[in-house]
Amino acid sequence: MDKIIIYTDGGCRGNPGIGGWGVWLRYGKREKKLNGSEKDTTNNRMELMAAIKALEAIKSANIDIDLYTDSKYVMNGITQWIVGWKQKNWKTAAKKPVKNADLWQQLDKLNQKHQVNWRWVKGHSGDKGNDMADFLANQAMDNINLS
Repeated sequence: MDKIIIYTDGGCRGNPGIGGWGVWLRYGKREKKLNGSEKDTTNNRMELMAAIKALEAIKSANIDIDLYTDSKYVMNGITQWIVGWKQKNWKTAAKKPVKNADLWQQLDKLNQKHQVNWRWVKGHSGDKGNDMADFLANQAMDNINLS
């Protein structure tokens, strides 16, 4: 089975403010574009939502996935920090509650269903996949203003 390639991005106009997330999935010659928005959110929540929505879109289990994000917060959180957070019952090293724990818990559960290779890509650097995810996130923010 081919590997699924995913690009995710999230953003916010004002932080907190109007936010949007975008996902571009590619599987062989097929592709899927997803996006969504929230009226009052943060940039980090939208970055997490993009990854969550991307993994939710994959219905089979144990799929080999390369997931690209321009968010070091998401990248480091899911590959490094989450182990300690879980050991400390969702508290930071400073014994404070982990911010966005609700989303981290969702992402953790989805991450365990698949073989996800988390990859960081520099944002706004001309990477075609990152640019598409950014476009989709911005499109979602534009559309929320129309409703």
